[in-house]
Amino acid sequence: MIINATTQVDAAFQRCILPSCGREYGLDEVLVGCSACGHLLDVVYDWDRTRPPRGLAELEARWARRDDPAAFSGVWRFHCLLPFAPIDQVVTIGEGQTLLQRSAGVADYVGLPSGELYLQYEGANPSGSFKDNGMAAAFTHARSIGACRAACASTGNTSASLAAFCSVTRLMKAVIFIGSGKISFGKLSQALDYGALTVQIAGDFDDAMLRVKQVTERLGIYLVNSVNPFRLEGQKTIMFRVLEALRWQVPDWIVVPGGNLGNSSAFGKAFYELRKLGLIDRMPRLAVINAAGANTLYELYENRKLRWNEGSVDTSLVKTYYDQLDAEQKRASTIASAIEINRPVNLYKCLRALECCDGVVREVTDQEILDAKAQVGAGGLGCEPASGASVAGAKKLRAEGVIAPNERVVCILTGHLLKDPKATVAYHTTDQEMFNQVLGQRGVRTASFANRAVAVPNDLDEIVKAIQLYS
Repeated sequence: MIINATTQVDAAFQRCILPSCGREYGLDEVLVGCSACGHLLDVVYDWDRTRPPRGLAELEARWARRDDPAAFSGVWRFHCLLPFAPIDQVVTIGEGQTLLQRSAGVADYVGLPSGELYLQYEGANPSGSFKDNGMAAAFTHARSIGACRAACASTGNTSASLAAFCSVTRLMKAVIFIGSGKISFGKLSQALDYGALTVQIAGDFDDAMLRVKQVTERLGIYLVNSVNPFRLEGQKTIMFRVLEALRWQVPDWIVVPGGNLGNSSAFGKAFYELRKLGLIDRMPRLAVINAAGANTLYELYENRKLRWNEGSVDTSLVKTYYDQLDAEQKRASTIASAIEINRPVNLYKCLRALECCDGVVREVTDQEILDAKAQVGAGGLGCEPASGASVAGAKKLRAEGVIAPNERVVCILTGHLLKDPKATVAYHTTDQEMFNQVLGQRGVRTASFANRAVAVPNDLDEIVKAIQLYS
């Protein structure tokens, strides 16, 4: 839905994230980085000139206005906390109607009391993943500058979200870059069905990301990947909804899968701004969980001790590691395709978030991811493999004693089960050949929590016997 424009907004601008640079740009400039130093940009607000709420509970009044598309949106009902566009200019497709749910079974699996483990289920978004939050904001900015085409590189979820926004609003045409064999059919089917121009290149996500940057610059196409600072403004609202569901009480931990590191970066910014405005009295801790087969952040942060250091980042550590990846021709490889990324574009913003939120980084194997995913599914919230990384990471941190037994933990489930049903069916299958073909090559050896179908003859007595035996 498109909301008509009648008003103007000010007191918002873009700024380089490096304190030593800090160059500022207007909202009407379309940039993927600082033209002075090349680093990422933030959307920044002069809060003295905006009207942030005096308390977070004030925001609940908008939730009651279900007939107002902007109030119904789980992004735009928090407009006063991302006021870069007038409220009557925003674009929405009904994103953000998501759940924060306790899960006793997952809590027991992680090692926490049943009331202290929460799952934030972003699979309930229109396109089935958290990406719709950021796309609502990026699409709003694209509309404001008159874009007629928008593009992304994608492992699947971004492409589905962009295609959905283009199809529903009819404001722009979508151009999507994917790597060869690096997208699940569940996600690819959305982009194709919604009418996007899909370009498959020989290579992986990192290759597609490089090319989409070059193409958008040459052809003047609006880029919606999370290198776009407006994307992250929308993703901040996931944390606003978490706080809303917890009656505005800050949890002890936010645990999130780490792929391109947009969510972790956005979450850190959200809590920093809320603390600065005096709307929360403390910061949660942040845990970012890599898949072991795509573990750049873990390697740099935990093993090579890369830190934000108030903006004085030792970029030589990053260059050395990336050169090593090139020399070894190492590609990301994990069953969790949504986080199968070796060169996360939001690395530096994530480092800042980790510093701000006293964060930690862990890696988990595909085996741990799928076992955790099965536990989530057994509790009734089916999720894509990448989502399982957050639960597997929480379990690991609890076993290490980093997460205390009495702490409140929120795990982010980034996408719907049907985004990648092949991995789910392979995990639960009785077909060993299928298991080996889909999962065995990823190092998955067992399906400890498989719920396998029971084969019986087409005979009533045998069917009844099987039900009595297994139920």
